[in-house]
Amino acid sequence: MAVFNLTVNGQRHSVDVDPATPLLWVLRDHLGLTGTKFGCGIAQCGACTVHFNGSATRSCVIPIQAAADAEVLTIEGLSESGDHVLQQLWVEMNVPQCGYCQSGMLMAAADLLKKTPKPTDADIDAGVSNICRCGTYPRVRAAIHRAANNA
Repeated sequence: MAVFNLTVNGQRHSVDVDPATPLLWVLRDHLGLTGTKFGCGIAQCGACTVHFNGSATRSCVIPIQAAADAEVLTIEGLSESGDHVLQQLWVEMNVPQCGYCQSGMLMAAADLLKKTPKPTDADIDAGVSNICRCGTYPRVRAAIHRAANNA
C-alpha cells in the first residue's frame, strides 16, 4: 500500500492503495464516484472514459501510481448540475438506450469537441470510439453535431 495524491473534479484527494490499483477502482471504490463504469477492463469499450490531464482516457488500465498528481475529470465533474450542453442534448435527443456506456461516451464527446469544435462524421467516429451495445451511434453523432452547431 502507498499514498497517492490526485485532483479529481477540482478537489484534491489522497488515497492509500496498492500502486497497481487501476484509476477506475480508485474513483469508484475509494472516492465513491460511480458514474464512471467498468466495462471490459482492457481499454476497449470506453465505459470507463475520464479526462486524464485534459484528454479522454480509459481509466481501467491506468494504475494509480501513474495517476499520482494527475488532474482527473469524471462524468460527475463535467457539470455539477448536469447542464453541460452535451448532457442536455443527450436527454433532449434521447441518446441513451440502456445508458451503461453513456458516461464514457459523454466524456469522449466532450474531449472531442474541445479539440475539434466542428467535427465531421469521421472525426466523431475516430474521437468517440466507445462501444455501445444498444447501437445508439446515430443519436450520439447527431447530438455531437448539434452541440458543435450551438457553440
